[in-house]
Amino acid sequence: MAFLFAYNKCLLFLVVLLHASAAIAAAAALDNSTDLASLLAFKAASTTSGGGAASDNIIVANWTTDVPFCTWVGVGCSRRRPRVVSLNLSSFSLQGTISPHLSNLSFLSYLDLSNNSLSGTIPDTLGRLPRLATLRLSQNLLSGPIPPSIFNMSSLVSILLSVNNLSGSLPTLVMLPRIETISITDNWLTGHVLAELARCSTLQEIYLGRNKLIGSVPSSLGNLSELVELNLGPNQLTGAIPTSIGNLTKLQYLYLAFNHLKGEIPKEMGNLVNLQKLHLHVNGIIGYIPISLCNASKMIVLSVGANNLTGPVPATLGKSMPFLRLLQMSENALSGGLDFIASLANCKDLNAFDVMTNQFEGVLPDACGNLSMNLQYFQVFDNHISEKIPAGLGNSSNLISLDLSSNELRGTIPRTLWRLKKLQAMYLGSNRLTGSIPSDIGLMTNLAEIFFADNEFSGQIPDPLGNISRLQKLDLAENKLSSSIPLSLWNLTGLIQLYLSQNRFEGLLPPQMAKLKAIGYIDLRSNRLSGNISSALGELQSITYLDLSNNSFHGQIPQQFGRLFNVEYLNLSHNFLSGVIPKSFSNLSYVYSLDLSFNMLEGEIPEGKVFSNVSITSLMENRALCGAPQLKFPPCPANMITISTSSAKLRLIKFVLPSVASVLVFLACFSLFVKFFMRKKAKASSKEEPPCLNYHRRIPYFELARATDNFSEDNLLGRGRIGKVYKGSLDDGLLVAVKVLNLEVEGASRSFDTVCRTLGQVRHRNLVKIISTCSNLEFKALVLEFMPNLSLDKWLYFQNQCLTLLQRINIMLDVSLGLDYLHHQHPYVIVHCDLKPSNILLDENMVAHISDFGIAKLMLIDNKSTTSTNNVGTVGYMAPEYGLTGGVTIRGDVYSFGILLLELVTGKKPVDTMFSEKLNLRQWVSNAYPTAVMEIVDTNIFRTEFTNLQQHSEGVDILRRCLSSIIDVGLHCTKDLPNERLLMRDVVPRLQEIKNGILLN
Repeated sequence: MAFLFAYNKCLLFLVVLLHASAAIAAAAALDNSTDLASLLAFKAASTTSGGGAASDNIIVANWTTDVPFCTWVGVGCSRRRPRVVSLNLSSFSLQGTISPHLSNLSFLSYLDLSNNSLSGTIPDTLGRLPRLATLRLSQNLLSGPIPPSIFNMSSLVSILLSVNNLSGSLPTLVMLPRIETISITDNWLTGHVLAELARCSTLQEIYLGRNKLIGSVPSSLGNLSELVELNLGPNQLTGAIPTSIGNLTKLQYLYLAFNHLKGEIPKEMGNLVNLQKLHLHVNGIIGYIPISLCNASKMIVLSVGANNLTGPVPATLGKSMPFLRLLQMSENALSGGLDFIASLANCKDLNAFDVMTNQFEGVLPDACGNLSMNLQYFQVFDNHISEKIPAGLGNSSNLISLDLSSNELRGTIPRTLWRLKKLQAMYLGSNRLTGSIPSDIGLMTNLAEIFFADNEFSGQIPDPLGNISRLQKLDLAENKLSSSIPLSLWNLTGLIQLYLSQNRFEGLLPPQMAKLKAIGYIDLRSNRLSGNISSALGELQSITYLDLSNNSFHGQIPQQFGRLFNVEYLNLSHNFLSGVIPKSFSNLSYVYSLDLSFNMLEGEIPEGKVFSNVSITSLMENRALCGAPQLKFPPCPANMITISTSSAKLRLIKFVLPSVASVLVFLACFSLFVKFFMRKKAKASSKEEPPCLNYHRRIPYFELARATDNFSEDNLLGRGRIGKVYKGSLDDGLLVAVKVLNLEVEGASRSFDTVCRTLGQVRHRNLVKIISTCSNLEFKALVLEFMPNLSLDKWLYFQNQCLTLLQRINIMLDVSLGLDYLHHQHPYVIVHCDLKPSNILLDENMVAHISDFGIAKLMLIDNKSTTSTNNVGTVGYMAPEYGLTGGVTIRGDVYSFGILLLELVTGKKPVDTMFSEKLNLRQWVSNAYPTAVMEIVDTNIFRTEFTNLQQHSEGVDILRRCLSSIIDVGLHCTKDLPNERLLMRDVVPRLQEIKNGILLN
């Protein structure tokens, strides 16, 4: 009986157990279905774009119900049960919004949606996730306020919301007991830095920079004993640095730069014995550098530039900070001597030394020769340093940039400096240096910039200087250099700026000048150059600034000057030029300043745009100019014999009328006598009002900070994969675009070097001009000409205005001319590799300029050469062969250009959702060509100037023929086989013919 009872009891237990197991399984199935539904809802709300990532459309293809969701890409499940615990979709080119249904993933502990294009707001429901420890939503397009629920999650350890468009203030109710990292940089947050953050005792990292936060730095932050990194700049913070910061003994990184902080550096900061990086630059901090700061023996970066600091630098600074790599103290009022440099010999990793624009005086100590072998930047520009350049500087064999300009240095250049074989920029200008320029300078083959202007150098330019093949900028102006300009100088085919003005050079300008294909600026004024102006100057079609004034040139102005299509400033005044002004000057449509005064010119002043902008002073004091009634010159006589008479007739006149020739000689001598006094007067006036030059620019970091209002988001023009572009106004009022690279992005530094190398060698009207660069250990930026009409991409897809057909044709022609220059006219073949609408910028006249040479390739053989690359552009615009071979040729650029043509005509992106693996933009256009062209054309074209034209059949035919011609060029440029594509030198005349046809009709 007992056995039976026990048996029944066991049976009952098994039944109950089976029912329980079934219930658990049913519950699990229900829970699994909830996770599945949440993931499908997320998929529906977010789509993938054609942004160029390798994972494009992978969610659409992979997230299917045919397989368990735990096997989906980016989805991580727990081991014991099929529940979603992590979702990692970083860099998947996602668009759309974040589904609020993600809150149903109740086991989710890790959510990473960073580096996508997600928009909309952050769902408040994410605050319901009970196990979420990591929330990464950085680098998206999210907007709106931060949901308060996010700051009330007991499980949260990391919040990363940087690089979005979030606005509003930080949630005031903070209940984050486990939080270690809060990162919300690069947004639009307003309000104050929360004092309530001090409640989060576990906080180790706070990043709130690049916002619009106001108020002071809360002293309560000094209670965060675990804090390792604190970043509160740039913002608009005011007040003094709280002394409580000194309590953060674990702090390693403190960034308070680009604010409006006042007061002194607290001596309590000397308690930060673990501090490695201190950034206080661009504030209003006053007082001395506290000696207590030397207690920070682990310091790597000390940056206090652009403040109002005074007094001397602690003499033991370097001995106390042996790990120092960057010392940045420029743009203050620091004084005393530079004896502290001796202590920096203890810093074996010192990479950059920058004390520009202070009030240091005395001498550069011999201890400069004991500095780190890793030193790359040594900048003492604009101080009161006197005596000689120490020979020991030649020991810094890894030096890249040496700037001792604008001081009171004397003596000669020590021979030891020629050991600096890696030096790229050598600035010794505006001192009192004497002697000759040694021929050893030719050994420094990596030099790209030489600035020796405004000294007392004498002798001649050493012939070996022509061996520096990488030289781009040479400034020897305002010295006592003499003799002729060496022929070797004209072998520097990469030269883009040449300043030799106000010296004593003599002799002729040889035809070898034509080798300077990349030259943009030539200033040879106020020398003793003579002879005819070589017609070879007309070959320099990249030149924008040419000044040959105050010399002794004679003869006629070469007709070839009419081929200087890009010239903007042209000064030939104060010479002995004769004959007529070439009619070809009418082709110079970009000249804003033309000066031909004080010569012996005669004859009719040509008509044209250039002469509608000049004043009478630009033509005064010539022999017998006539015409130009707007300038009040006398009318030309109908029977006037001009100097354009053939040379044979001129010789005949000389033989028949020798007496006239004698009179002319006498008059010429008299002119020389008169001119001597006129030139002295002109030189005196030129010293009072020197010409305004912006061409040799060395722009320090803090001028860029001022120009962009501390890199304010208000000045943000755009952001890309490797950085941001800001609008800025330099100290002299010049508007620029400042591209600041994010050095944390892989390849950013390499891209910077590529742009410098590429843009440094090119000069063309349809390429974006690089005005300057700014580079140090932790900051790299390009200063480019500002384009008020932004990018073509904006006009096609984000502007209310519509581009007319003529504007589109002009843009196509501009881009083709720029590519033609890169492919066929430059001494080296340059392949852009990433041509697309966002890289086409438009100036105030809607002239197109190609930009973003970040992955451009230089090919040194011919246009059939190829080179390999791991980064070959953007999906949709990338030539098909790149994906197969990785080889780069100019025909890859042609393919991208063809896609651009088709996009301009159709208004369709090559990654439009209507296209797939079976149908792309080219195939779609090809299917409609030539019979159904009007059906695929961008309808905005019909809304512009051709509205009336369409009412007539003849007008429609004209429009159809024009569009068909453009499409035909686009289809020929995008053929699958590279050798079947057109070359850019063939594309240019075709587009010019199309433009002429539309203008004619």
